Amino acid sequence: MKIETLLNIVKEFGSPVYVYDAAKIETQYKRLTSAFSKVKQLKINYAVKALSNISVLKLMKKLGACLDTVSIQEVKLGLVAGFNPQHIIYTPNGVSIEEIETVAKLGVQINIDNLSILEQFGTKYPNIPVCIRINPHVMAGGNTNISVGHIDSKFGISIHQVPHILRIVENTGMQINGIHMHTGSDILDIDVFLYASEILFETAKNFKNLEFIDFGSGFKVPYKEGDIETDIEEFGEKLTVRFKTFCKNYGKEITLAFEPGKFLVSEAGYFLTKVNVIKQTTSTVFVQVDSGFNHLIRPMLYGAQHEIINTSNPNGKQRFYSVVGYICETDTFATNRRIAEINEGDILAFKNAGAYCFAMASNYNSRYRPAEVLWYNDQAHLIQKREVFDDLIKNQIEITL
Repeated sequence: MKIETLLNIVKEFGSPVYVYDAAKIETQYKRLTSAFSKVKQLKINYAVKALSNISVLKLMKKLGACLDTVSIQEVKLGLVAGFNPQHIIYTPNGVSIEEIETVAKLGVQINIDNLSILEQFGTKYPNIPVCIRINPHVMAGGNTNISVGHIDSKFGISIHQVPHILRIVENTGMQINGIHMHTGSDILDIDVFLYASEILFETAKNFKNLEFIDFGSGFKVPYKEGDIETDIEEFGEKLTVRFKTFCKNYGKEITLAFEPGKFLVSEAGYFLTKVNVIKQTTSTVFVQVDSGFNHLIRPMLYGAQHEIINTSNPNGKQRFYSVVGYICETDTFATNRRIAEINEGDILAFKNAGAYCFAMASNYNSRYRPAEVLWYNDQAHLIQKREVFDDLIKNQIEITL
């Protein structure tokens, strides 16, 4: 997006504010589908947890995507956005059997990742098709918090427990229509992904009536200039060949599914903040903005590096700054980062703010969550109002003391 456009959005909607470029989302979606264009049956399940605004979900539906959900609330958001229940897959972790039963009654595809729930659900509902999430025991991902396919992960059923799965399926007579895995996020080495895929193919051979294999996602996107990313085109070419071979040996065409979140929306997002104070200490120049980890927690939680540009002075002389927030504890966005010269009142833009940013925002320090804007067809559309004080107290109950 043009810097002038971002500045105009701040003038109209204030700061801090999240902005999403619909054209970039569409470009990423087409890039992924093009990489697998030779697959006869392809399904892209957008990971709602990355960015769950209903207007964004409606955009995904318009592009042709289905949905990957992890909670009953995300399922309901998808239904409100107009998705057919059959176009939603529900992959929870550690939820109650009651929640899974409720979602199943909505007609959504169920994906189960533990033996206990698999047996309970299969016993009660043997005629409802179920997908099984496998843990391939492959360590992949850019941070331990987002590596979810290793041997000590809480996610998925271990590949070593496949005999247990088969026994449950036989005893209950339940229908298994899909096999799934997700190894982690920010996966750069496609060979690691392909290795995990081979494990999933071997597991899939045990089930005779599969309709799809879901390979999860976790593709790495660039977070700074010169950063490396997943070569999605090369990956598409290699996995397509292997998938076609599997289908031929399996005896029928099945659907190849992915559940990208970050890949589709991360680069489309900008987080715009205003500089409140510039504070010089003995060794550091702090730039304090009108936000904190209550709005953007990824740098503190994952050590993520978001490129920061000074939209008010993009061509200024480069200087070193530590960009911090207004929270009552350390909330550092960047340390000794080279940024065009900053003055109080300038507007800074954090790039790659489309995925797991607003979605993880909170009201810590009783601060309001920011507004969200979708830049669509060359117009700025407000898709989430900025919170006000009444939003903080609307669910609180004041008692008489």
